[in-house]
Amino acid sequence: MSETPGWSSPDQQPNQPQQPQQPPQPPPGYYAPPPPGPGPTIKPGVIPLRPLAVGEIVDGAITTMRRYPKLLIGAAAVVAAITQIVGLLVQLPFLDDLTAVVTLDPNTVTQEQAVNQFTDAIVGFLTGTLLSVLLALIGTVFLSGFITVIVGHAVLGKPVTFAQAWEEFKPRLLPLLGATLLAALVIAVGLLFCIVPGIYLWVLFALVTPALVLERCGVGAAFGRSKTLVNGAWWRTFGILLLTVVIGWVISWIISLPFGLLGAASTGFSDDPTAALSIGSLVLSTIGGIIASTITLPFSSAVTVLVYVDRRMRSEGMDIELQRAAGHGGI
Repeated sequence: MSETPGWSSPDQQPNQPQQPQQPPQPPPGYYAPPPPGPGPTIKPGVIPLRPLAVGEIVDGAITTMRRYPKLLIGAAAVVAAITQIVGLLVQLPFLDDLTAVVTLDPNTVTQEQAVNQFTDAIVGFLTGTLLSVLLALIGTVFLSGFITVIVGHAVLGKPVTFAQAWEEFKPRLLPLLGATLLAALVIAVGLLFCIVPGIYLWVLFALVTPALVLERCGVGAAFGRSKTLVNGAWWRTFGILLLTVVIGWVISWIISLPFGLLGAASTGFSDDPTAALSIGSLVLSTIGGIIASTITLPFSSAVTVLVYVDRRMRSEGMDIELQRAAGHGGI
């Protein structure tokens, strides 16, 4: 971050005061060898400043949400509400077309009419879906970058306000949007060829957001940083990200289940396929989606940032630099 020390990449020389009276010393942080022995565990914030176990990463994400509930949960609630509600409003005009296709009686229309109705319904539905996806992408980009800034402060145990976090993140919003779109395109191409390349690229570029926001580097450099950090630990990174997806899916399912049951009850548990397209069912589903996203989005974003921090502490000795930034280590 621009005003918070400790996040510069190894290529960026840290700013240290000159001390001409002392003999030249090697640059601190990333270049200095760690002191011998395990040393005491320093924990100024939500995680200990040493390589992390998987449980510590998950616990650190949850602890961050508990320490900064207004910032993380509040921002996630606003973003989720806007994206879900607008997405619902975009889809509503096409409900009649979808209902007409679902209830279409082949004995009352010609084949050409049926094809035209089906085509119109699909085109309208896909258009609405595309707009909803783009809106959700923009909201997710903002939220992930904003949460990255907050987690950066939380690691160092530093207080942060909404205004401070926004001021630090604001210059990175457009680059992050571009990086996210590029990553989505690359992953989508990988998925088109085969699922395995898509998954590989998803993991390889999973750390683009924290690298771009915290190191304040360019889009290309952020992709390179993510690739460098994940190399040699692809399977471990994949396992943590997969665990995060599973936890998020379970939370979403638990939260959405009551709203799904209420939606079914509102239609009398009808077997009619159009019942799921009723406005009441869709509104209840939207409410469940808002609540679920309010919890799962901050959690998954925080885990990603802590995976990035863990990889830098393991491969670049960043724990020493972070200890200095947090005011420990005798500095």
